[in-house]
Amino acid sequence: MTGALLLAGCSGAGAGDGGTAGSDGSKDASASSGTRSSPTPSPSPTGLDFTPDPGRAPKTSAEALRLARAVAAAPVDWGPGFVKRNPYESDPAFWPVLDADCVWEREPLPETVLATLTRYTELPAEDGKGPIRVAAVVTVHPTVNDAEWEMAGTLEEALRCPDQQLRQGERITGLGSQGADYGLLGNLTAEDMLTEGGEYYSDELGGPYHYYWTQSRVGPVTVAAVGKGSKGRSAEEVNAALLQAATAMVSRVESRLESTE
Repeated sequence: MTGALLLAGCSGAGAGDGGTAGSDGSKDASASSGTRSSPTPSPSPTGLDFTPDPGRAPKTSAEALRLARAVAAAPVDWGPGFVKRNPYESDPAFWPVLDADCVWEREPLPETVLATLTRYTELPAEDGKGPIRVAAVVTVHPTVNDAEWEMAGTLEEALRCPDQQLRQGERITGLGSQGADYGLLGNLTAEDMLTEGGEYYSDELGGPYHYYWTQSRVGPVTVAAVGKGSKGRSAEEVNAALLQAATAMVSRVESRLESTE
């Protein structure tokens, strides 16, 4: 399936990073279980041009992790020149939680998550330009409702914490976010999706630089791509990489959940 992902300006709320809160290691994927009771997910239309087969959705943690590894974007999915970072993958036994002080921590998976995986990639610094650091996050839930709560919780996080600490020496500020069901605001790829934007600061790289996060849901699976700019890197460069990786991941989820009949 093809279609444009929602990579427009944001205003309102936001989440984090995908391996961070951005996506480097702090916030890998979704909303914390502690905030999931506030927002109420709304049902999304099923206008996608594929028919899911509930029988193909993972039922165990092992099945879910296999799907996450098959779906998560590799360096080639972001564009030419991207390479693995070290570490390349997160520990799948933990996921990111935004605490009361707006700091991202990693905690054991709740019952609402079968598996989650974050992969860290970058376009190295060259020709006087800093790196573009990105992360891909795939989270597999036992039910569609659990995945809907993750999406709703992620939107709520930016309202609660427009300024967040991703990890030691990294933070994002002025987060804004918006969500869209299928068919709205350019979302033609997933049952629902959200985007977040803000400014990224790093003790290593400086700032402020462009920060962007896009997350989509297909059935019980969410996929997210996050990017952080640096010196000499434009917002367009970062967003182009995110669009390419996010589209690839959504397509892979659909191919694995689609009915074969």
